[in-house]
Amino acid sequence: MLMIRFANAENVKGPLRVHPTNPRYFTDGSGRAIYLTGSHTWDNLVDMGADDPPQPFDFDGYLDFLKRYEHNFIRLWAWDSVIWDSLANGTVLGKHFIHNVVPQPWARTGPGNALDGKPKFDLTKFNPVYFERLRERAATAGNRGIYVSVMLFEGWGLYHGNSGRAAPEGWAWRSHPFHPDNNINGINADVSRDSIGVKVHSLGNPAGTAIQEAYICKVVDTVNDLDNVLYEVINEGGDKDWDWWVVDTIHNYEKTKPKQHPVGITGHGAERLPSMLDSPADWVSPGRIDGYAEAPPAWDGKKVSLLDTDHVWGVGGNHTWVWKSFLRGHNPLFMDPYHGVVLGERFDPKFELIRLNLGYALRYAKRINLALTTPRDDLASTQYCLANPGKEYLVYLPDGGKVTLLLPEESGTFAVEWFNPRTGLNTEAETSIAQGKTELTAPFSGDAILYMQSK
Repeated sequence: MLMIRFANAENVKGPLRVHPTNPRYFTDGSGRAIYLTGSHTWDNLVDMGADDPPQPFDFDGYLDFLKRYEHNFIRLWAWDSVIWDSLANGTVLGKHFIHNVVPQPWARTGPGNALDGKPKFDLTKFNPVYFERLRERAATAGNRGIYVSVMLFEGWGLYHGNSGRAAPEGWAWRSHPFHPDNNINGINADVSRDSIGVKVHSLGNPAGTAIQEAYICKVVDTVNDLDNVLYEVINEGGDKDWDWWVVDTIHNYEKTKPKQHPVGITGHGAERLPSMLDSPADWVSPGRIDGYAEAPPAWDGKKVSLLDTDHVWGVGGNHTWVWKSFLRGHNPLFMDPYHGVVLGERFDPKFELIRLNLGYALRYAKRINLALTTPRDDLASTQYCLANPGKEYLVYLPDGGKVTLLLPEESGTFAVEWFNPRTGLNTEAETSIAQGKTELTAPFSGDAILYMQSK
């Protein structure tokens, strides 16, 4: 038994685009498929906390944390409202107080005060602190080999958390810059006009949409030259027509720029998976409501799937889900309580195996010829298998024990490796494997990873 060791992650080499022959993954133009995985947390762009202003987030320390677990991707979180009332999260991870959130993209100039007692927003003026931070953090992550998805808008607060929960009705809307009492521009983006069924992220208010378009273009101007950038329209919100409009706005504006980057739509909002797959987005994030939970189905590759625990459990999951997702053609992500400031306990030990196995899976994604592999449930009795038949097989045994493989004619000698996802240790062997059905047994108890490469 020995610990597998790999070289450090290579530097980002170019803007991502969908791989031309295996569209389950991105590529940087080198021809190799790039697998994305990592732990993201809510305050990694805007500071959040009970203090006003909240304590600054240690971004360099966070990058150290990501590199320690060998992760290569994060969602860089936006937050539209100036507070987060975590009572809206019920009993999830035990934080029940008002989080103050700064900075925001727009300048607070007044005249007059918003509902939080601070100067009103001027939605025609940008806050340079926000965009300087956005650029600096995206660039710093790229220098350390980490891709970032820049979230443009946050929808959970308005779409899910604004009503029907323990927090006061309308808390997210009353603290939103597009609330008429919070800006000097006469913008009221609540087309429903009931302060509960808020439609900020829709095309129903042309003046608000124009403000949003200017902001989108400002974000693109800020990070367009960076190779490690992706865009996310909104976290768990947005009407379909508005979602698609944001995607088209980014694509069309980036056509006038030196570089183009992938744009994605995330699940658990107003759209279901068929709509997201029909959209002009380059990647999508399915959710529990779409059937992608504990045992996510094999991905057909119509778009890249960044499958996120955020849209399955909220905060939750386990390391078995990581391997099931990976071996069915997804790029798994973890919404991580991390330091416990916003929700949860500081570095909650129950999530340690998830973090570790995200990194372990990335190791294998770099070792195999990922561009040539596809999910092949039919080739392994456990039904979790990435394969380039006759060449490479990566198989997950959720219950350990034995696995039956179906190999093509003229199969020969394979290098065989067993990996224990709970210990990080592996056992190597060399064997001649017969063609047709063959049975192999894991050399340790518990779930196991089998890697086979033809010699």
